[in-house]
Amino acid sequence: MSASPTDPRAQARLAVQRAPQDAMAWILLSDAELEAGDARNGAGAAQRALQLAPGHPEALARLGRGLWMLGRHDDAVRALHAAAARAPGHAGIAVWLAHALEDAGRAEDANQAYARAHALAPQHPQIAAYLLAWRRRLCDWRGVDALSRQVREAVAAGQAAIEPFAFLSEDASAAEQLACARLRAADLAARVRPLPPPAPPAPGEVVRAGFLSNGFGAHPTGLLTAAFFEALRAHGGPELHLFALNRDDGSAIRRRLQAAAHGLHEVADLPHAQIAGRIREAGIEVLFDLRGWGGGGRPEALAMRPAPVQVNWLAYPGTSGAPWIDYVLADRIVLPEALAAHHSEQPAWLPRCFQPSDTRREIPPPPARAECGLPETGTVFCCFNNSYKLNPASFARLMAVLRAVPGSVLWLLSGPGEADRRLREAARAAGVDPARLVFMPKQPQAAYLARLRLADLFLDCNPYNAHTTASDALWAGCPVLTRPGGTFAARVAASLNHHLGLAELNVADDGAFVAAAVALGRDPDALRALRRRVQAKRETAGLFDMPGFAADFARIVGAMSARYRRGEAPSPLR
Repeated sequence: MSASPTDPRAQARLAVQRAPQDAMAWILLSDAELEAGDARNGAGAAQRALQLAPGHPEALARLGRGLWMLGRHDDAVRALHAAAARAPGHAGIAVWLAHALEDAGRAEDANQAYARAHALAPQHPQIAAYLLAWRRRLCDWRGVDALSRQVREAVAAGQAAIEPFAFLSEDASAAEQLACARLRAADLAARVRPLPPPAPPAPGEVVRAGFLSNGFGAHPTGLLTAAFFEALRAHGGPELHLFALNRDDGSAIRRRLQAAAHGLHEVADLPHAQIAGRIREAGIEVLFDLRGWGGGGRPEALAMRPAPVQVNWLAYPGTSGAPWIDYVLADRIVLPEALAAHHSEQPAWLPRCFQPSDTRREIPPPPARAECGLPETGTVFCCFNNSYKLNPASFARLMAVLRAVPGSVLWLLSGPGEADRRLREAARAAGVDPARLVFMPKQPQAAYLARLRLADLFLDCNPYNAHTTASDALWAGCPVLTRPGGTFAARVAASLNHHLGLAELNVADDGAFVAAAVALGRDPDALRALRRRVQAKRETAGLFDMPGFAADFARIVGAMSARYRRGEAPSPLR
């Protein structure tokens, strides 16, 4: 797909042809290439600028950004450190450096870089949002309330295109989430030119369904979808095409995904327009965005409208706010009718939980408790949510449970940087012995599921609750206690419980949450009985019925296609 004469890349390329010795022209070309998602050419233009103007901070910054996009995080850090040293007052360079440090595994250095950027531009809401999101991930709760107010006020005023994924962790309403997503979508739409509409399919032509994700491998998205795709292929539903934004990781999951699909298209590192072109060339009629605003996706490619019907599903638990997304695939628990009013997409409701699961996973026998740092006796509460979901309010709720259940422990997923230390300090401040917090490093999937067999009860968080993690716990036989909230992200665990037949574990408020956890924690017999119920329902309830899920999915894809082929606008589907 060649660039048009009005394309910023074409204009920037013409400028360097006219002035090949002008370093700034090469910097502007680098900007245009990076904006188009072409990291290699963007980094190459920045290197040419550095040949003409050695040490130029803007060129170094763009080189660093290009290397970061290519996954060369350590090299990106070096380039961006050099840029920051030459332009110490440049908040944007400090933000790019923080991004690179984050992905290079230097969590606390990233925290300092985000703080530096915020100090340089304290009124800039997007920089405040970056700092807020990273502090939540590090359980560094200094100033988070003030940062959250700044970000929410900016969204309310329509002043900033905040990243919608990070905004899901704020205690915001569904209406606020929609406003945030619409601001971000409008910002992107202003920079993207849609493709012309495709030719309509021939009568009787098979429906081709596409799925775009950076998680087609040993990743939560791959783990959720592998058995579903296998069942959908066996069902004889739509033709399946996977568009992988991540490189082949050599995993067994990647091999299963490739075998299940009619085509697995490698599109990692391609510019946005080329990704859109590949989707269009494959004749995709219904395209599912399995990343959304979650990071690592390509909303720019979706905004080009490569498919006539486009659907938000699975990985981004909220509204896209994007005019190029027609439907959101959901169920009536995670997206009740009142909540659907705050989604830009038309709801497509499945009769079962919207989230599939890999039902081919074997669960090994559990290790010894001592091997996991757990005491030999006492109730084991767990919360294996990502660290950014453990906000002060949710953590206080967990501490209230520990204080009321003598001998119990809280088993947590180890977080980045100094997150574990900070949580131990927060426990001490809440009157709980820090030794009662046990941290589990990230494990391979089988080892993680085996460890879940040692947990008595999963205690969920708000406002962003357990999703894949809740599904994992239930598959391993560990019950999940949750408090459904007023947004999609706050209702996924409730949907899983409901469709498993354990809706009584969806409680009304924080008081009921603590009371239920304490009652179960003090009654080992009741906990054992509850675990037996989870294990029994796993075999009989529809939650883990992937052939049934595939049949429902194929039906709703057919309904989407039929409306499009009749020339009808998207509307709610049941």
